[in-house]
This record gives sequence, structure tokens and C-alpha cells, in this order.
Amino acid sequence: MAIIETRALRKRYPAPPMRRRPGARPSGGTAPSEVVALDGLDLTVGAGECFGILGPNGAGKTTTIGILTTRVRASGGRATVAGFDVSTQDVEVRRRIGVVPQRPNPDRSLNVLENLVFHGTYFGVSRHESDRRAMALLDRLGIADKADAKTDDLSGGQAQRLMIARALLHEPDVIFLDEPTVGLDPQARHQLWELLQGLHRDGRTIVMTTHYMEEADRLCDRLAIIDRGTLLACDTPAGLKAKAPGATLIDLTLDGPAEDAATRGRTVAGIVRTDVTGNDLRAYSDRGGEPIPALIRAAEESGRVVQNINLQKPSLETLFISLTGRKLEA
Repeated sequence: MAIIETRALRKRYPAPPMRRRPGARPSGGTAPSEVVALDGLDLTVGAGECFGILGPNGAGKTTTIGILTTRVRASGGRATVAGFDVSTQDVEVRRRIGVVPQRPNPDRSLNVLENLVFHGTYFGVSRHESDRRAMALLDRLGIADKADAKTDDLSGGQAQRLMIARALLHEPDVIFLDEPTVGLDPQARHQLWELLQGLHRDGRTIVMTTHYMEEADRLCDRLAIIDRGTLLACDTPAGLKAKAPGATLIDLTLDGPAEDAATRGRTVAGIVRTDVTGNDLRAYSDRGGEPIPALIRAAEESGRVVQNINLQKPSLETLFISLTGRKLEA
């Protein structure tokens, strides 16, 4: 059963004014009147699913979460959460969701426990029940000893655990996490992954945005890959990897533009596709690293020198590169 649906979801923002350096002449071009953040996004999330929205910075991930959590109003299309329209039934939607923001935003005038109790009473949970739920969550999340601490005294990982506890306190149907591990050290990141996996095992519906491939691969049942507001692919992590062309990505860095080398490289046996970004030649091989010597010769015949070679097995990164011609973190 679907708990979240979007149909032809669109969002456009007014374009920022163009800035010119003092004394510079107008270029004569026409500045865009708007920026397209989402362009007809269709998504369906099942109850109990851990669903990831994967893409680089600026892809539209945060805008999507903003619309689904009623903080951002869509320019067109429709979205429902737990059966309620996010535009016309926003109060009902907010009662049924928990949100973990990209950056922790606790009330710094309150201690850890008070933050949770205040949140519970805001959602109509009695003070006694809020106290009980808060301590149970702090204990489960491993920060019960911080109940009386000021939020400024928490580490980054502890602050993010507090945000998760806050999101869970009123027992929502869906938990939204926007880039939940950005800025965390590797140890805190892995601890948070274990926590999210535990919540998923409990049957929680989780929707998260990320640009970390390992995070998406490890945590999510299904992934939507978006870029520039457009849905590029949606499947299980394994299904997405299987869609990457070739079994191996051979990435060659040349000492100059790679277009001629790429043209020659397309004729190399075992190469199913080549892409070019500046001095980088990306070749998709169905014979592993076997075509590398021929690719080096193709580069040399085009007047270029190979400065670096990198091989990758099929991954979410190789799929993204095959769809967009650029790296996920770009």
C-alpha cells in the first residue's frame, strides 16, 4: 500500500538577480526568470519502506522533502502523505510525519529532555506520556545520560540522535530525513546507519535524501535517482546497478581534451560506450580491464597522454555517470 505519492510534482523559484562587476557592460543576454527545482516528479513509496532520494547537491532532493513535509508549496502537480493532500490538508499531514532536518535545530534554551517533552505536548501528547516516551527514546538511541544536558554540549552525532528522538516522539506514520549524516565523522555516521536500520526493522516508513552512495546502497529498499529536478531512475539498489552499461567503468584522465580519444575508443573491442567530461574519458567495458591497452593506444593516436587510470565495478555512481555524464558529488 502506498503511503506517499507524487504526481507531476513541480517547483519553480524566481531566479536570483544577475550581478555584474562594477564597470562591466551588460552581456546582452536574457536572464532566466525562474529556476526549475522539480520538473514533473512521479514517486510512490510503500508503507514500511525505506525509500531513498539520491542525487547531487542542487538536484531537487531537499525541495522534494520540503513539499512532502508541507514546508514548501509546490508550483504544480499533486502530493499525498498517508492519504492526505500536502497542499489542502497540511495540518493532517504534519500530524502524521516526523522530520529530521539537514542541520539539527533544537531549542537551545531547553535541555535534551525538555526539548522532547515540549515537542510531545505540541502534538497533544500528555506531559506524563511525553516524559515516558522521551526517556524510552533517549535510552534506545544511547543518549539517556544526556537527558539533562544542554543541547550545545552534544556532539554532532548526539545532536542528530536527539533530532531523531524528537521526530519519533509523537509516533508518526512516516519519518523524513534530509541528508541525515552530513557533517558527521565516519564513526557517528555508521552508528546512525545502525540506528536507522533498527527503525526500519520495526516497520517504520523512512524517506531520506542523500548524496552518499554507500549510505543509499546500505539502507534503502528502493532509490529514486534525480538530477536537476527530473527523475532519472527508480529501483532497488541492485536493480539500479544492473542498469549501468557494461560491467566495468574505465576512467582515464588525459593531458588535454578527450573528445578525439573517445571517438577512437568507441571502436575498441569490449567497449559499449564512452563519455567525455573535459580531460576525462569514461569507457564502459563488458570485458573488465581487457580494453585498457587499446584505450591507451587510442589516446596516444589522438595526441594525448594518459595520466591516470581508474577501474570501478558497477555501482550507483557508474549508473549516475551513465545517465548524466557527471559524478554524483558534482
